[in-house]
Amino acid sequence: METVTRFAPSPSGRLHLGHAYSALFAAKAARDAGGRFLLRIEDIDKGRSRSEYETGIYEDLAWLGLRWDEPVRRQSDHMADYRHALGRLEAEGLVYPCFCTRKDLREEAARSIAAPHGPDGPLYLGTCRHRSAAEAAERVASGEAFALRLDMARAAARTGPLTFTDRVLGKTAVEPESCGDVVLARKDIATSYHLAVIWDDALQGVTLVTRGMDLLHATHIHRILQALLGLSEPEYHHHRLLTDDSGRRFAKRDRAETIRAMREAGQPAHAVRARAGFPD
Repeated sequence: METVTRFAPSPSGRLHLGHAYSALFAAKAARDAGGRFLLRIEDIDKGRSRSEYETGIYEDLAWLGLRWDEPVRRQSDHMADYRHALGRLEAEGLVYPCFCTRKDLREEAARSIAAPHGPDGPLYLGTCRHRSAAEAAERVASGEAFALRLDMARAAARTGPLTFTDRVLGKTAVEPESCGDVVLARKDIATSYHLAVIWDDALQGVTLVTRGMDLLHATHIHRILQALLGLSEPEYHHHRLLTDDSGRRFAKRDRAETIRAMREAGQPAHAVRARAGFPD
């Protein structure tokens, strides 16, 4: 089977050295196997995505010497695909509307000392899961803001035990109880990262998902969604996270030095690739 990898950044800021590492890692994995390397623009959050950042992604990657198979898939052009996938889950009674605000969720977690926790903090306690269908429909019809959550208990009962395979960790058991009832869409955003990424990976024939260890837990969610929707299961390689001299990982929110800034400062591409761990 041909190896197909992808790099899928969000155009919500400039690329930094951590992005360069991830893109170069995926491209090398494809090249070493004689396969294909894809680029995908994950711009479902239109409030944060900017066209100039998308243009910058193409410029930075090309400057680093990366080439990808065309066409580039831009998620915002395919929202109907994700609505279709979500509709399938709704039709099977696996999704429910949640009207809890972020403040509600914080207060709920604070009140419940025994609230279950996942790697990212307290899990949703299921307040809206227990609402009647009639009440939920009435609140949706009234225009109240809501999110659509996956009923994880029902989902796990439907799929049965699952695993995924990581090239470093080997075969790993999926733990639905550590995920909670994850959000799959919001009233203002028709899909979530979780739903869009598994749909696109299957549609584009991605066979090896390479990404940072910070997304390892998301793979439990993704494997469940793949099974529910009958999508292909890729292999995974969760790589290390590149860090700065202080040991802090590069991140947009910390205003990490960007590839664009390095270019404008006159740093040669081969030197930046070497800093990312990929010397010529």
